[in-house]
Amino acid sequence: MAVVTLDYLIIGAGPAGLQLAALLEADGRRDYLVLEGADIPGAFFATYPRHRQLISINKPHTGSDDPELNLRLDWNSLLTDDPALRFTTYTERYFPDADVMVRYLADFAAKTGVKVRYGARVTSVSKVDGTFEVHAGETFRARRVVVATGVSRPYLPDIPGLELAEQYADMPVDPRDYLDQKVLIIGKGNSAFETADSLMETTTLIHLAGPSSVRMAWRTHYVGHLRAVNNNFLDTYQLKSANAILDGTVRRITRDADGYTVTFAFSRADEVVKELRYDRVLVCTGFAFDASIFDDSCRPELAIRDRFPAQTAEWESVNVPDLFFAGTITQERDFKRSTNGFIHGFRYAVRTLHRILERRYGDTPWPAEKLDATGAAITDAIIARVNRTSALWQQFDVLADVVTVAGTEARYHEEVPVAYFAGTGLRTADHDYSDAFVVTLEYGPEHDQVDPFDVTVRRVAQDVVGQAHDAAYLHPVVRHHRAGQVVATHHLAENLENRWDRPEVHVTPLAAFVDRCLRSVGD
Repeated sequence: MAVVTLDYLIIGAGPAGLQLAALLEADGRRDYLVLEGADIPGAFFATYPRHRQLISINKPHTGSDDPELNLRLDWNSLLTDDPALRFTTYTERYFPDADVMVRYLADFAAKTGVKVRYGARVTSVSKVDGTFEVHAGETFRARRVVVATGVSRPYLPDIPGLELAEQYADMPVDPRDYLDQKVLIIGKGNSAFETADSLMETTTLIHLAGPSSVRMAWRTHYVGHLRAVNNNFLDTYQLKSANAILDGTVRRITRDADGYTVTFAFSRADEVVKELRYDRVLVCTGFAFDASIFDDSCRPELAIRDRFPAQTAEWESVNVPDLFFAGTITQERDFKRSTNGFIHGFRYAVRTLHRILERRYGDTPWPAEKLDATGAAITDAIIARVNRTSALWQQFDVLADVVTVAGTEARYHEEVPVAYFAGTGLRTADHDYSDAFVVTLEYGPEHDQVDPFDVTVRRVAQDVVGQAHDAAYLHPVVRHHRAGQVVATHHLAENLENRWDRPEVHVTPLAAFVDRCLRSVGD
């Protein structure tokens, strides 16, 4: 029997794979299939995080009945019009148990009717005459492949003897297993601190080690940096309670009958080298993309210490045409800057990817609402959106709303990647625009340099129009583009309640800016 060639083959039935499949299923115009190696969707969450508490927030009680606005405080739901498939209906826990995510994703897959082949672990991907051949017990053929496997292999630094240590994926999680032991944890991210917090009550001492400084999410606004929910260990170090954080590099690990000897070079002490003794050494250094399934005909180029596939502004492989990526591996495009590494960020990126694919392969224009090309109409549309949108809120400085202007007609396009618009644009046969307004939510350029809890540091006063461009906190920015260049920029004043609709502070100054830009059209 001839092998059917699919329009899209999605590898991985985690949150990103399910999100894209649900969009394709609802659209109903493309042949697709999801291949999943496990026997359930979202199998990653059946194991990780090892101590079972998610750090993605879940807030059912927001005081609002606007589902779009509520997604700002719901970091776990996938995008759907079905209110029963909001994660917030599954638990009230602010930091939920990972088992709830497993149940939620199973329900999402069942209720959306997505086409998933479980128990189909992909063993190889090749490309023959422009078509992908994917082997997963049987052979599948597809014109395009979307990889949504996440970061599925441990990222292991190059340390002699590291193989002697216990890996985050395999280490025991019962704190009693570490009773009265001295433990070294290699790593300074959330998995390392999550582990340290769990073991503090039973261990003799814990050292966390790594070459980089600990970066706090409450300061950098990057949710992948150390979260407050995992940082109790910092108190025990700063208050001299046996535990410590070691800044420097592990040079070598050896093991004998009595435990481990770790050779460590201290970065804050002129590279002084010491040998330290431990009963256990745990490796909590994160994960990376596994490219081993690809043969030489379509092996994607890697980036960022080979942890992620290198991608274009369309989330396509930079060296393999028609090979796309979805989910946490798309953080290569905004690494440690925005939110594509997390569900509350990449759910919007997946929706955007679907629009990009339909535009590119289906000749479908980007969805847009027509407006009068007047300052009042454009201003009203922008103000309405920035006060509701969850996509621009979560994907700050990455996704934008774009208002294009051609003569007396304007079109409002939602959730366009900033880099995609800059490189590809949104022109159609009947809308050859001359100018555009690109609307983003952004932090100030040095927002991560200021301690938000230091009351001696002066901040720009909220709702002060003339100082809006110096605002450090999240606020709307509107840029006027002409001929591919930014020719004018307007910042809306930051606001404690994140409401940018005060007439004299937000609306009138924006309208004046848009009017000035429109008057210059054709100059």
